[in-house]
Amino acid sequence: MLIGEVARHSGVSTRMLRHYDSLGLVRPTGRTAGGYREYSAEDVRRIFHVESLRSLGLSLQEVGRALDDPAFEPSVLVGDLVRWTEERLERDRELLERLRAVDATAPTGWQDVLRIVDLMQGLHSASAARRQQAVLAGPEGVSLPAGLLAGAVLAEADPHVAGALRWALARSGGGGVATLAAGVRSRDVDVRRRAVLALADSPGAPGAAEALTQAMADADPTARSHAALALGRCGDAAAVPALVAMVVEGASDVDAAEVLGELSHDPGRADRILTALVDALAAHTGDTPVRIRLTQALVELPGPAAQEVLRRLARDDDRTVALVASALAGREVDQPVARRAR
Repeated sequence: MLIGEVARHSGVSTRMLRHYDSLGLVRPTGRTAGGYREYSAEDVRRIFHVESLRSLGLSLQEVGRALDDPAFEPSVLVGDLVRWTEERLERDRELLERLRAVDATAPTGWQDVLRIVDLMQGLHSASAARRQQAVLAGPEGVSLPAGLLAGAVLAEADPHVAGALRWALARSGGGGVATLAAGVRSRDVDVRRRAVLALADSPGAPGAAEALTQAMADADPTARSHAALALGRCGDAAAVPALVAMVVEGASDVDAAEVLGELSHDPGRADRILTALVDALAAHTGDTPVRIRLTQALVELPGPAAQEVLRRLARDDDRTVALVASALAGREVDQPVARRAR
């Protein structure tokens, strides 16, 4: 077959076929009387082999080695190709995220685009001070993309920069919840903690409550505590068991007690919360520190029922618990009979 016919059958341009010939990669086995290239069936088969290997990302030089060197081992080269392709895909993914972040701001001109790009570069700076400055300064007149901020929140280890990012994310209107919800499911405990803290700043955003509820089952007590406090402050009664557990465990127990007190102002929840605390007291007989924390939590509850429990605790067999309850109830602890007789 002449070169034009080969080009039609193979889909390889005549220009590329001449290039293959000049490199010695695919040389036609014959020439016509007029000096035109003439390809045999074996030549055409080799062309298809070349194109197949090129489709894997091999250079023409590597294709030549693969076809002509009997000692050539494909496994090493294929492994390199896998690694290079993964790196390229990662670069493409990062580029796609940057483009989506820019698109989310609905830029009206190239100056808007450049300001968002500057922000992204600032967020990827090795300097914590530079990252914080990028967030707090912000592009003038351009809203910061919530998805970009949420992703930065999950990756930020510096507490000062993280605080600035959460502040900016909360101001963005409750966006980025999908990214934060994915962070709640991360295998990295630090990422989960950051996600819960950010969700706690905007618990009313669509989808935030569901993510926080999921976080209350987290294996990490810090993530559980932040989620329970956030939901409790929103008036979600589902947080009550977790809040009582925080008091028992001594994990942010003062905050948990305050939130329980706030929830107890709803008459429909007050009895349930009081019962939960009383049950916990009964379940931890002999554990003085736990019972003291539970006694202190009772003070946060409004109404006479909680005061009655405190008065009963003022006569508790555990002297330390009785003293604490007596002081909190505003009365002196009853003295033992033998002591009063003196």
